[in-house]
Amino acid sequence: MVRIHIGIDDTDSPKMGCTTYVAALMVQKLHKLGASFIDYPNLIRLNPNVPWKTRGNGALSLRIECYESSVEDIKEIVIQTVEENSDVGFEGTEPGIVFLFGEVPEDIEVFAKNTIQGLVRMDKALRLIKSFEAEAVGFKNGRGIIGGLASIGERLRGDHTYEFIAYRTPENRATPRKVDVKSVVEMDEKTKPLTFNNVDPETGRILITPRGPDPILYGIRGENSEIVKYAHEFIHSDEPVERWIVFRTNHGTDAHLRRVNSIKEVKPYNPVIVSGTVVEEPRVIPGGHVIFSIRDETARVDCAAYEPTGDLRNVAKVLKQGDTIEAMGGVRPSSSRNPITVNLEKIHVVKLVPHVVFQNPLCPDCGKRMKSMGKEKGFRCEKCGLREPRLQRLGFEVRRDLDLGIYITPPRSQRHLTKPFSRYGLEKKSYILDDHGVPYHLFSSL
Repeated sequence: MVRIHIGIDDTDSPKMGCTTYVAALMVQKLHKLGASFIDYPNLIRLNPNVPWKTRGNGALSLRIECYESSVEDIKEIVIQTVEENSDVGFEGTEPGIVFLFGEVPEDIEVFAKNTIQGLVRMDKALRLIKSFEAEAVGFKNGRGIIGGLASIGERLRGDHTYEFIAYRTPENRATPRKVDVKSVVEMDEKTKPLTFNNVDPETGRILITPRGPDPILYGIRGENSEIVKYAHEFIHSDEPVERWIVFRTNHGTDAHLRRVNSIKEVKPYNPVIVSGTVVEEPRVIPGGHVIFSIRDETARVDCAAYEPTGDLRNVAKVLKQGDTIEAMGGVRPSSSRNPITVNLEKIHVVKLVPHVVFQNPLCPDCGKRMKSMGKEKGFRCEKCGLREPRLQRLGFEVRRDLDLGIYITPPRSQRHLTKPFSRYGLEKKSYILDDHGVPYHLFSSL
């Protein structure tokens, strides 16, 4: 028996396609060939800030065991499936496939982490492929080889979640999706917190159905494979499901966020966690976006909470000079109009400065609030006429309309990788597949 890790990426375009769908087709074909799956298909979301991503920047890996005599047939089926279902006619689509045999080396695991949290070069991927005797197939410039290798390297041995994805039949893919809203709300109520980001609590918007031309009808995310499969049974749709599949994924884990030691280390396109002190009062710019700056002993950087971030924008608005926070989000490069900026996904309020309100003193004779006679000239009482040149304004500390803790964008604005509040405390520390292998409900098709 031979163990093969198959990684694919960059098969879709803004006009059509979905790499998860290509993987779903492969699963069915490899199953018919007799391949044994040693893990669920892995859906690995890569750095969401890279400028060349299509939508969610997801790469896929399939991990199988097969007889050595089937290896060439399997490779042929994988290549053919990618070729037939990729939008290679679109300028920015550059599919890539990687085949790795045996165990996953640590160097490729490190490469995967760097691809999720930063930017990597094609030459680094090709050197690793050559070094570990893997095989790669690229279409056009083959940029998808990078994601394919990264999806193999991310083993999801720590925190992970699951996603059940149902796909549309071809004749319905250019039409509005017909999923019953009430059934989604019921599913959410019956399965939360073990499923998440089904419905936006502020607007009531349904979040399991995408809006684009891709073949996905809906996707349900949750803590284990059983709960997402169970949740699917609540969903009613007026169109048929062509096929469905369960992925193990890094959705909702904050896997993209990398803590940096100083603001000086903040780099464009990288998702970061960076600490600093608020420099000045936040300002609201046209469109309702809130901008403020933080600094440490090394540098200063702008932070932006955009209007769609809902309550996160309201939190940013009430920060004060001297507050200490951790800014979490992707870094937008500088431009001719704006400096380098952290586009906020989360704010961790670490320390708040006191909010002191000053009032004029009360008249010691009649108790009425006194009036100032001018700078450093003291106060006089308009009621009884008393003048007191030595009195000063009195300071009172007022409770801030903000608490310490973590604040997150609402579900409708969250990226695939953003960990929602409902997952705090549910993080997984490891992953061990039981002796029965991948359960029977890995996939299904009409």
